[in-house]
Amino acid sequence: MEQILWLYALAYDPDYPVICLDERPCFLIGERVDPIPMAEGTVRKEHYAYEKNGACTLFAALEPLTGQRLGQVHRQRTRKEFTLFCQALAACYPNARKLRLVLDNLNTHTVGAFYAHLPADEAWALSQRFEFWYTPKSASWLNMIEIEFSALARLCLHRRIPTIEQLEAEVLTLLAERHEKRIQINWQFSIDACREKLHARYSVVNDANSKFKKV
Repeated sequence: MEQILWLYALAYDPDYPVICLDERPCFLIGERVDPIPMAEGTVRKEHYAYEKNGACTLFAALEPLTGQRLGQVHRQRTRKEFTLFCQALAACYPNARKLRLVLDNLNTHTVGAFYAHLPADEAWALSQRFEFWYTPKSASWLNMIEIEFSALARLCLHRRIPTIEQLEAEVLTLLAERHEKRIQINWQFSIDACREKLHARYSVVNDANSKFKKV
């Protein structure tokens, strides 16, 4: 956790951009009964009945300090899709030396995914573009892309969307708009704040950490 917080506190460096990446499952939900449209003085009303049209996965990446974003929608979230997304992400930063990628410990999030879907020379070259920084288990809140997913949920994904084509069009349009506006993330949870707020957990590891408890 402290390694991730240290990374977030670094000054912006275009040679080593810090990028947060994750996937979000999206369920495709259709209507069985046509909703009553919104009219003056009344809200739009949906019937409780719905139909399931399958699911898809939204891949998204965010550079918090610049507001740069990238998104893709895929049917699955296998190593192949992870590789394709990383290729697209690397192409967005042709001049960077290394992309410092914050992500969780999902079994597809390894350079082994590159070797499974690319020739060895291409897989090696792609792997050299990245540094993987993994969040601790059960600590996905440390990944700032979750803030972006929350915004997308409020703007779009909370509704019933019946097809992958419609979902892709709406979500990628929103990501493009937020990318153009360069909406940044003002992350304020520092290592010092972490030690103070979670001092009880620190003290379990070492009694000396009780000094971080705020008096």
